[in-house]
Amino acid sequence: MQIKKGSLDFSLLRKKAEDETEAMVGFLRDLIALPSPSGRERDVALRIREEMDRIGFDEAFIDDYGSVIGRIGKGSPRLVFDGHIDTVGVADLSAWSFDPFKGKVEDGYVCGRGASDNKAAPVVQIYGLKVLKELVGGNFPCTVYIVGSVQEEACDGLALGHAIQHSIKEKVDAVVLGECTGCAIYRGHRGRMEIMVSTAGISSHASAPERGDNAIYKMAPIIKEVEALNVNLKDDPFLGKGTIAVTKVECDTDSINCIPYACRIYLDRRLTTGEDRELALRQIRELSSASDAGVKVLRFAEPSYTGKVLDVEKYYPTWVLPEEHRLVQDARGAYLALFGCEPKIGKWTFSTNGVSSMGRLGISTIGFGPGEERFAHTNQDKCPIEDLRTACAFYAALPLFVSK
Repeated sequence: MQIKKGSLDFSLLRKKAEDETEAMVGFLRDLIALPSPSGRERDVALRIREEMDRIGFDEAFIDDYGSVIGRIGKGSPRLVFDGHIDTVGVADLSAWSFDPFKGKVEDGYVCGRGASDNKAAPVVQIYGLKVLKELVGGNFPCTVYIVGSVQEEACDGLALGHAIQHSIKEKVDAVVLGECTGCAIYRGHRGRMEIMVSTAGISSHASAPERGDNAIYKMAPIIKEVEALNVNLKDDPFLGKGTIAVTKVECDTDSINCIPYACRIYLDRRLTTGEDRELALRQIRELSSASDAGVKVLRFAEPSYTGKVLDVEKYYPTWVLPEEHRLVQDARGAYLALFGCEPKIGKWTFSTNGVSSMGRLGISTIGFGPGEERFAHTNQDKCPIEDLRTACAFYAALPLFVSK
């Protein structure tokens, strides 16, 4: 016999989530203390698998790309809770007012690199399932996989897509991303691309520039046209405006006394509703100054810490789930049952693994995570302890609402 959402005391579920506060804070501090920039997540993956085993997951393993995966329950529907376990680096320790790998607890926050983006996600997801399992015993309502995905900061969605397609041997019905939302329900974000534009020239001695053909000068009007293009890109009332920005300029020259014979610019292109790969490339190729320029999408082929390479284009599709979709409304119902008030429903500004789960694979996807976007990738990286309690309760309740 399954436990139904109507037969569970949600105040008890919330109380049990609160009772796990000390354990969750300790676990998050453990994860922060293990530096895990993209490509170096092994220690964090092992620590997460250890916690899954200790709590009593039905299975816990690390796949061939390095993501840690745990499962509780069986039967339909099959959910995936994802939280990436890699972080950006720490370039300048002196810019931090605290040790980014200490997991300092202060003023109601756990502080450190990855606290908000995104190590708190597997913490609340694992402990949410622990709470639910303890309440329902053997009557777990569905199958839930937790994926601690790697390489997200380097290539959004790559590891999660690989886990869903190759490591989880079942059809996945829905995905919930633990990226920070401030404990709101998020249902989409703009896509993105990384594009390189190149110009070719002819080298000569800089004392006689007329003998050469300066590749930088050929690039300069393209940069101005890219700046103008940004103003005229599509807008969407929910996701916002598409954008394009030059983020890096480089050239090839034999010395500072030589005319550059090649120049490259790199573009960050954010794609709103109605914009895709082909449109974005065509807009650049049709710039009046770019008729002789090379335009291509960059590729990602960096090995994971296991040594496995997945070679993919750095195009990450736009995705959005309608607010009336059943998954959004199930999440809304879980939040309302727990807290007696309506959740905020919104979108991310940045990109997430949803570019793969829904953008490429078409699996219904939402997000709910502790922490705020504004602290991600900053030297103030931190997560509110209250968010750990809230998100733990949410992840415990949600399987009851999406079960068939």
